[in-house]
Amino acid sequence: MSVKMSETLKIKPKILVGVILGLVLLTLNLIIYTVDTTEYAVVTQFGNPVNTVLQPGLRIKLPEPIQSVQRFDNRVQIYEAEPLELLTSDKKSVKVDYYGTWRITDPVTYMKTVKDKVGAEARLQDVFSSSLGVKLGQYNLDELISVDTNKLKLNAMMQDTVRKSKEKAKEYGIEVVDAQIKVLNFPEANKQSVFARMKAEREQMAKKYRSEGSEEAAKIRADAEKEQKILLSEAYKQAQKLKGEGDAEAIKIYGEAFQKDSKFYEFTRALETYEKTIDEKTTLVLPSNSEILKYLENGKVGK
Repeated sequence: MSVKMSETLKIKPKILVGVILGLVLLTLNLIIYTVDTTEYAVVTQFGNPVNTVLQPGLRIKLPEPIQSVQRFDNRVQIYEAEPLELLTSDKKSVKVDYYGTWRITDPVTYMKTVKDKVGAEARLQDVFSSSLGVKLGQYNLDELISVDTNKLKLNAMMQDTVRKSKEKAKEYGIEVVDAQIKVLNFPEANKQSVFARMKAEREQMAKKYRSEGSEEAAKIRADAEKEQKILLSEAYKQAQKLKGEGDAEAIKIYGEAFQKDSKFYEFTRALETYEKTIDEKTTLVLPSNSEILKYLENGKVGK
């Protein structure tokens, strides 16, 4: 009997320690919580926010149900919107398929106004659709869809939409980061007229490019012809100069030859004349004292 009593006394301290440790762990679990790097935390006391935690780490609170922790994703999130049918400034109906990106900036305001992601996206649908409808209604269709990039204002329209959406989303503790159009389409009734207009614009641009090409080709031809005339003029000038220099050199040579032997010079000149004017079929009728007959005698050159 005494042995059993001693064994029971030995077991009770172990049980007591285990109970105490269990209570400590339970208490710590109730008052200590962690905040991840991807989230914000709001501590509420009987449903009212009393503390906002924006940085990750271990935190302490009162045990539930006195205080509770609401967690919200702090990363950029994507809102996939339903396509909208809107009107442009020139009353053309377009179908807009778009998406937006957003994140929580004020978790307390977010919790009070939209509560969760489902509520946030319901508000964002109103924010994006109204902002996009207002801004798209300020542009004509040919400013949103055009083959002329200088005329295209789609990016400017989306930037205006993002700015307006940012202003509206602030009241929900949300920051609109960006919004982009995935597809800008037309109802079936409008497609043919839009395609016809785009085709006409493309043909107009093609005519413009052809006209500019013809103008440039004409300019190149004119420059080439001008350069040709200049080159021919320079060549003719050079040829005349060389010819003049050659004639002058010939005259000089003839003059020097005449000075050395005038009779021989006259003789060679006469031979050149005969060679140019007389052949086997030539008949000359000249007076006997003609100078040209001076070196001819019975068809032969005389002495």
